Amino acid sequence: MNQKRVGKRTIALEHPPSVLSFANIGGKMESEGPLRGYFDELNDDSFFGEKTWEKAESAMQKKVLARALEQARLKPQDLDYIFAGDLLNQCIGSSFGLREFGIPFYGLYGACSTMGESLSLAAMLIDGGFASKAAAMTSSHFCTAERQYRMPVPYGSQRTPTAQWTATAAGCTILAEDGPGPYITHVTCGKITDKGIADANNMGAAMAPAAYDTLAAFFRDTKTKPRDYDLVITGDLGELGHAIVRDFFSRDGIELGDEFQDCGLLLYDRERQDMHAGASGCGCSASVLNGYLLTEMRRGKWNKIVFAPTGALLSPTSSFQGESIPSICHALCISSKK
Repeated sequence: MNQKRVGKRTIALEHPPSVLSFANIGGKMESEGPLRGYFDELNDDSFFGEKTWEKAESAMQKKVLARALEQARLKPQDLDYIFAGDLLNQCIGSSFGLREFGIPFYGLYGACSTMGESLSLAAMLIDGGFASKAAAMTSSHFCTAERQYRMPVPYGSQRTPTAQWTATAAGCTILAEDGPGPYITHVTCGKITDKGIADANNMGAAMAPAAYDTLAAFFRDTKTKPRDYDLVITGDLGELGHAIVRDFFSRDGIELGDEFQDCGLLLYDRERQDMHAGASGCGCSASVLNGYLLTEMRRGKWNKIVFAPTGALLSPTSSFQGESIPSICHALCISSKK
């Protein structure tokens, strides 16, 4: 087992699993953003034909898994496991959306880092020989998140300049022992990081220390530098969090160049769509990965990237009790070559 470990926190997969297929779904705001051409399905109806927003989020997960299976020419019974989660209490978006598929299910909660967490666990399970095919997926919905974490949407509360817009989106990656690639070659598990930020409207600042901690561990363990990769992309730090991570690395004498980007800064046109600091939510990094990133990797735009989604591990109860916001970041190296 230890032969696969590189440094303190990183695993070098001996048999890197391949991306077999991927799919994503978005809502109205995503259809108006610069990445709209990379979505498999876009829907102007925030209810996705359902009666509640929570049911809509479940419908998104159901649809995105079905699309990924269709593109891989697989049936549900061909999958050994599903790893999925969302932002709702008890992860009901995932469990209710996937209950009809009859696939062994691991429900996860990594907040907005869930795409990285699900991919990491699926990749390690396949590399270890415990599965041949597994789906990694997650979702978020602007209206369900606002209702749970902040104010009900009809209240019309004013958003602060540091606020980010929760994506109404879902993404699914199906990994397999063999396939056309790209491949998951390395996984770095994040540690819970808490620097005392308590403002639930400033997620970028709360999550930036976790992104820095995990990325620094990844580069240290693999003995690489950011410039060794075509792209180093965080999940949803937004404008402020992205700048903070740049500053942290700069203090270490490492200047992050154009290769350092953030899904939360790519999903929307922040000025035209009035998105303040950018995008957030599990569906942000999930939809960007399972649309823009993997599509362009297969087209040859990038050969090796680091995907590092971040998550704020708060709850409404912890915020009401005056707690700070602990955060986490999971990083994966995705390469066109094994």
